Amino acid sequence: MNFYDLSFCGITLRAMPSGALFWPDENLLCVSDLHLGKSERVARRSGQTLPPYETRDTLARLGDDLAQTGARIVICLGDSFDDVTAAENLTEEDRHWLMRLQAGRHWIWIEGNHDPGPVEFGGQHVHQLVHKGLTFRHIADPGQHAEISGHYHPKVQLQTRGRMISRPAFLVDDRRLVMPAYGTYTGGLRTNHQALDQLMGPHALAILTGPVPTCVPMPR
Repeated sequence: MNFYDLSFCGITLRAMPSGALFWPDENLLCVSDLHLGKSERVARRSGQTLPPYETRDTLARLGDDLAQTGARIVICLGDSFDDVTAAENLTEEDRHWLMRLQAGRHWIWIEGNHDPGPVEFGGQHVHQLVHKGLTFRHIADPGQHAEISGHYHPKVQLQTRGRMISRPAFLVDDRRLVMPAYGTYTGGLRTNHQALDQLMGPHALAILTGPVPTCVPMPR
């Protein structure tokens, strides 16, 4: 399979084409911003209807990543559900699918701004997690070091071979790594946005997701 190995704070991590992050030495898979149930939440709040397949597509891709890596620890880095009601309103089929993915694994839910309270699923529910020297939280703390976070849904826009491409991307510098959104129905914040420009160091890199993950200097 295609992936991009990187060294972050002395630890080898693997950026996967899907937007998942794998820590081989710990057999740990991290995903951020699944936003499960987004189509239900949009319909409930605005009356607009989206094709109601995003939860299944996201869970299917997550299942593929778990099968490929064999990960036994899973960290969901916040905003796993589009809101608490979306979690409660998952179909029985999707609920059972998620339970099958959790079976036999240490599953950790990090609180996000969309899903700040505990949800009705097994696993460990925490505000943030420190594991073997790395801190996992939903929103980056500018003063911290060795931190992996999500929230911003970073996307890179580049011109290549005469056309523009836009892809979700990992952002990494010597202090932090910001995850792309994993969910199927998630937008993104371009890397030249002030929030990301100020958060990331001057030598930050962007690793574009897609069939062949590609590393470039973070576009500003």
